[in-house]
Amino acid sequence: MPRPLSTNAHLPAVQRGTETTTDLIVSPVGADTDLRAAIEDLKLGRYRAARDLLARTGPNWALRTRRSQLLAAGAGEGGVFKAWLEEESGSADAAMMWARVLTRAALAAHRSGTNRDLVARAAGLARQACMRAMALRPECPVAWVCLLQLAQLPFDPYHFDPKWRSRVLPWDRLRDPTMPLRGPWPLLEEINRCDPGNREGHHRMREFFLHRGGPTAAMNYAAWVVASQPTSGELDLLPLYAMRDVYAARHGNGHGSALQFWQTAQVAHYACQARDRWFASVPPVHHGWLSVLDLNHLAHALVACGEDARAVFEAMGPYATPEPWQTINRSLGRSYDWTTEFLRIRSAALGTHSPG
Repeated sequence: MPRPLSTNAHLPAVQRGTETTTDLIVSPVGADTDLRAAIEDLKLGRYRAARDLLARTGPNWALRTRRSQLLAAGAGEGGVFKAWLEEESGSADAAMMWARVLTRAALAAHRSGTNRDLVARAAGLARQACMRAMALRPECPVAWVCLLQLAQLPFDPYHFDPKWRSRVLPWDRLRDPTMPLRGPWPLLEEINRCDPGNREGHHRMREFFLHRGGPTAAMNYAAWVVASQPTSGELDLLPLYAMRDVYAARHGNGHGSALQFWQTAQVAHYACQARDRWFASVPPVHHGWLSVLDLNHLAHALVACGEDARAVFEAMGPYATPEPWQTINRSLGRSYDWTTEFLRIRSAALGTHSPG
């Protein structure tokens, strides 16, 4: 098994419960070493490790969603999944991964300014792939997650719901009077039917409101989810992601003061709530399974709003991802690499030395 991507020559061990780690992991994969091995295999154009990993994941839908998302993002060339599907046409896992690839391709085409007709064609191919994956394993939420992601495209979102003609309620409305935002609610409902509180499904919904209504709409959605006592503690992190986007919109290119935003009662409220309801409820032995992106967003918000930085980094470990540090640095107009800022803050908190 390949060694995790890390740098450890200059960092001492950090005690985290009963676990000791010396690695600074610069990856959203975290401590899931099986997933790392599968991603490395995919980069070489081989899918056997990914196939075996997904088979072992089984009906753990939350883990299946997370692993398939990271496999699609880290694979490099998506054609490896097409080759897998051509060899095993009846594989639900291969169909799911191909739907992931085509969904990412359709969104990338839109964001690069590709002709609308070509984007529509790419979206149609992705939708077909989702239908195929859904037919092979209807209880899996990933195909619905991909359809919700496709709803970000500049087309009527209901086109991505294969059941929209049979829906009774107005398609884009909720009965809940506290949620007036219009959106692809039936798609999120289908995801929650398969996996209640699915982390990626709610983040895709947040992204929908971000792209369609702006950061304020995404923040309102995140606050509504948290206020309704979500079934999954991971969803307590939604407002921290939304606040990062609100900050970037208000203070991009160094406009305004970072402290005026991050040291507010709102940031402290959501950051401390996420720490107390999510992170503190997870036994230390299971910390390695937590989302590294979530840990970094929580660490950034806690440190920025005035919580003791040493306690934050000692509790959460030395994990590092580009987000949210990269986005915040860019908004401040800073040009140096995000790892410099992360290591500076972490080393100052723990009394260690950053690399020269």
